Formats: sequence, structure tokens, C-alpha cells
Amino acid sequence: MKIRLIFTLFFSLLGIIGFAQHKKEAGKKVHEKYKPNFMVGLDVLNTGVGFFSDRKMYQGFISSKIRGNVHAIAEAGFEKNIYQKNGYDAKVNGPFVKLGAFYMLAKDAENEFNGFYAGGKVGGAFYNQEYMAVPVRGFGGSNFSEAFPSSSQSSFWLEGTLGGRVQLFNSNFYIDVNLQPRYLVYTSKQDDIYPMIVPGFGRSSSKFNMGFAWNLAYKF
Repeated sequence: MKIRLIFTLFFSLLGIIGFAQHKKEAGKKVHEKYKPNFMVGLDVLNTGVGFFSDRKMYQGFISSKIRGNVHAIAEAGFEKNIYQKNGYDAKVNGPFVKLGAFYMLAKDAENEFNGFYAGGKVGGAFYNQEYMAVPVRGFGGSNFSEAFPSSSQSSFWLEGTLGGRVQLFNSNFYIDVNLQPRYLVYTSKQDDIYPMIVPGFGRSSSKFNMGFAWNLAYKF
């Protein structure tokens, strides 16, 4: 029930944004029609960091202006990571996807794709995890570890986005930078063990997390 209420609230907010935009556009004499437009980007920051860390994450996005200042966006990627801390030794790998929309808060008068935006997405990951060691407290206060085989898991979260885009000179290339506050809504568990890492979300020792992306994008 809690998950259903959260998702209902999220889509209600998107509906309110869309309704407000539609009402604004309805007051104009000329009705704006959707014209096919797409922007495709790759997160070069996290891809580059992967060469120097245990976290290997590759992600990209595709977005399209729907009407007025409202843009739809879809992201997808793959992450491989390990967790070795506080007696835990785990590894995960798998794909993730995010779907949502954002609203241009401020934009360039000469280029409507330049500016600052805010929005939200629903994210989900379907991945494999394996525990080589999980700390267990034994009789008399003794400590030992237990291993668990590889298993398939899934997790879902809500994600906000706050960022900006700027065109590179007069080309079709753009730099897109954004912050991504995240809240983990649901996750499956293996033998009641809470996952240490969720692909696309990050370390899940807390339900709240913050992501960052630096994308190089191309507008078609």
C-alpha cells in the first residue's frame, strides 16, 4: 500500500505539471503540435571514473520535448560493483532503467534547449548479487562469516533531477549536467539480507542516496 501511494503521488505530480502546461498553451491562439525531436546522451563522467575504481557504470539517456517546457526522458545503463566493508564481501552486476519527465525552469530565448530544469523519474534495477562473506554473530559473542550463492534480485526507487544544458558552440552537441537525489522504495532480499549495492542507485545502506551525471549529448 505504501509503494502504491508513493507511485500515485509521483504520477500525480507529473500530471499536475502537464495539466498546468496544457492550460497555459490552451490560452494561446496557435496550438503547438509535437514535432519529432530527440536528444541522446552518454554519461562520460561515470564511464571515465570506472577506469580507476571498482564501480563500472555505463549509462545514457534519450529525451524529447513533448509540449512547451515539458520533456520526457528515459535512461538505461549497466553497473558492476563490489562492496567490501564491515565484514561484508559482496559483488553485483546488472542493468537498470529510469523513466520520467522534467520541466525547463529557465531557457535561452534563442535556443530553448539551453537552460535549467527540474523533474522526476521512476527507476528500477534487475541484477545478480553474490555474497562471499556476511558477518554473523555466533554463540558467546564470537564472530564468523557466511557465504551465499549468486541470486537474482530487483529494486525500485524514486529519483529527482535538477540540472542544466548548454550547447557547444553552434554544433548539435550539448553538455548536460545534473544532480539526482534518490529514495529507495522497494528491494527484494536474499535470506532477509538487505542489499549493499543496487545498480543505478548506488550503495543502499541508506534509503536515501545522491547521484551525479555529466553527459555529452547530441540533438537530432
